[in-house]
Amino acid sequence: MQQSVYQEIKNFFINGSVLARLIGINILIFLVINLVRVFFFLWNMDGVGSILSEWLGISSNVHVVLHRPWTLITYMFLHFELLHILFNMIVLYVGGRLFSDFIGQDRLTATYLLGGLWGAVFYIVSFNVFPVFEERVAFSLAIGASASVLAIFVAIAVYMPNYQLPLLLLGRIRLKYIAIFFVVLDLISIDKGNPGGHLAHLGGALWGFIYATLLKKGKDPALVMGFYLEKFLRIFKKKQRFRVEYTRGRPIDDDEYNKQRVEKQKQIDLILDKISKNGYDSLTREEKELLFKAGK
Repeated sequence: MQQSVYQEIKNFFINGSVLARLIGINILIFLVINLVRVFFFLWNMDGVGSILSEWLGISSNVHVVLHRPWTLITYMFLHFELLHILFNMIVLYVGGRLFSDFIGQDRLTATYLLGGLWGAVFYIVSFNVFPVFEERVAFSLAIGASASVLAIFVAIAVYMPNYQLPLLLLGRIRLKYIAIFFVVLDLISIDKGNPGGHLAHLGGALWGFIYATLLKKGKDPALVMGFYLEKFLRIFKKKQRFRVEYTRGRPIDDDEYNKQRVEKQKQIDLILDKISKNGYDSLTREEKELLFKAGK
């Protein structure tokens, strides 16, 4: 039986991977927003873009944010220009794939949201602290997923700094150098237009750095947030019936379980060291499969 377009889209967002959902949500909102703008344009009603920005974008004015708290979330999914969303989704796809493989997709949504929130706070604080923005603070707005995307990319770059990413015309470049390039580019662009956007990017990058550093120390704030997000999403999923099969097997005690866990972690560490030295492509099929299962 063929599914309707609506049902296919619904299944995509409910059952698709976390990365696919994030990219899909951004693209869907981009299409809806621009269709609304075209509709009002045809009826000679200009200014709808400004209205949408005011109600969905994040303001540097603290009083506006307090009256529109939802903008702390909506701004990180809002794009008006094709090149803007295209660049963000490409970086999100590349960084998100690596993040899902090496850190885990169950942490991806939380890192996206927390990176966007840090970007918003960094932007608001900067515009209210630095005198150069005194005349803009009342009406400045920021939109886009760049802070969230940069948080994910910087996090995986800090977590796997020597992983080599093949780039067109440039060859294989280590993640840490690509992340540094993004951050430096935003820093030197603050005085060259769109300072709010660049400051938000830096806030997202800062969270990515902090998160990966905490993760290396065994602390994982994104995992807790991701757990509750997943529980929330399960509300919309259909309950599936499972058939329980009983097989004969020898039960293992705690000591043997812990021993197996330590051995498995040693295998993962060796694989990660191999990636750092020779790149992901140097892994065997079995090593990639083991790493994928560990990431899940």
